[in-house]
Amino acid sequence: MSGATSKAPLLGQVAIVSGAAGGIGLAIAERLAADGAKLVLADANGDALDGAAGALRRAGAEVLARAGDLAEETTAKALIAAALDQFGTVEVLVNNAGGGVILPFLEHTAATLKRTIDRNLWTAIWCCRAVLPPMVKRGYGRIVNIGADSVRNGLWDHAAYNAAKGGMHGLTTGLAREFARTGITVNTVAPCAVRTPALDRVRETNRPLHDKFVDVIPMGRPAEMVEVASMVSYLASREAGFVTGQVISVNGGSTML
Repeated sequence: MSGATSKAPLLGQVAIVSGAAGGIGLAIAERLAADGAKLVLADANGDALDGAAGALRRAGAEVLARAGDLAEETTAKALIAAALDQFGTVEVLVNNAGGGVILPFLEHTAATLKRTIDRNLWTAIWCCRAVLPPMVKRGYGRIVNIGADSVRNGLWDHAAYNAAKGGMHGLTTGLAREFARTGITVNTVAPCAVRTPALDRVRETNRPLHDKFVDVIPMGRPAEMVEVASMVSYLASREAGFVTGQVISVNGGSTML
């Protein structure tokens, strides 16, 4: 973007972050705001989203917030339309909305399987479908999906979740090739266990389960949310213009190569 500097690589750009009311999504929004972006935040939890948006505004960010279920095509279309109406453009889309129902596969129900696929895959599909036409028209765009390192290491109780996130990984490579000559890059950041409030609760209530997921990480700890956000920020920047179709793990070595 014209006028961007190394200290504000996203200066003046408009970035949509889904699942932004808390956890990794909020950490990503905070990092992109610090890098100069104007924010469009989305989440199914309207109350939490309002709180996150308010905190970011008080910190000096320009924020538009829209609550709704992005697994519905009409919600995704309305989100992109609102962003364009407010700011006139969208340079960055971060598909962070998700959340798995982590269960042994045979303990899933039809409802939990559908919820897992809806949250993690359909949200990304519909947001990409809605944002790509204006990005193509502009001749520029950065799409960053938040995947999962568990797709690569086959983590316990993650089969259904991995089916959804694996679909996102496949969406990434397909779109990256299809739109490679339009100025749009599409990549995935795939974290391992991340120290979120949700993981902290697991540690407090079921330490053996927490340790089971963390013990596969050679560094012996979960990722910090800011470590995930920093990779998203890089892929969202102009500097990453020759990186596309990649699934980049932020995983402390839990998978390699």
